[in-house]
Amino acid sequence: MTTTVNPVTIHVVSPSRKHSRDEILAAAVETAFDGGLSQLSFGRVARRLGIADRTVVYYFPTIGDLIAHVVVMLGLQLQATLEPAFEGGAAEPIELVRRAWPALTNPEADATFGLFFEANGLAAAGRSPYDAIVPQLVEGWIDWATGYFTGPEEQRRADAEAAIALLDGVLLLRQLAGPEPADRAAARLGIVG
Repeated sequence: MTTTVNPVTIHVVSPSRKHSRDEILAAAVETAFDGGLSQLSFGRVARRLGIADRTVVYYFPTIGDLIAHVVVMLGLQLQATLEPAFEGGAAEPIELVRRAWPALTNPEADATFGLFFEANGLAAAGRSPYDAIVPQLVEGWIDWATGYFTGPEEQRRADAEAAIALLDGVLLLRQLAGPEPADRAAARLGIVG
């Protein structure tokens, strides 16, 4: 008599190693870069770290909470990339866009914008939690960029909205059509010479 045992996948969980909230969030960001935001799950983050799902849930009680923190981290990474280019402020939206363009047209920024535009698409489709998170993120970007313009508050906000709209449009073209069409569009719009 022969007994056949089906193979079982065993995930090794490290009970002695405690992971901090920041380490789990960093792993969640890496997981999003690997598979996209729509594939982000407690299980995928836990497997990346070799921990139990419940450890991720301890720090991020809902998937919406985890996604929100990942999206905010992406936004903070982009802001850190742009801050040196934005130093000194600007009088016109195109001035700020011209300074930002070189920092935003590299492979690292492409990957981050890929996730950002994925989140935008999921929000536009009404998918939760993106439909609540992304409008707040965009509003935060406008508020942040407003501080880099000169003039009255209302004008500074309008300038920030215009700069973000221009950048996002050309960067979306870069994501969908590639660098060459985006560069041509940037040249035609006066972003680059």
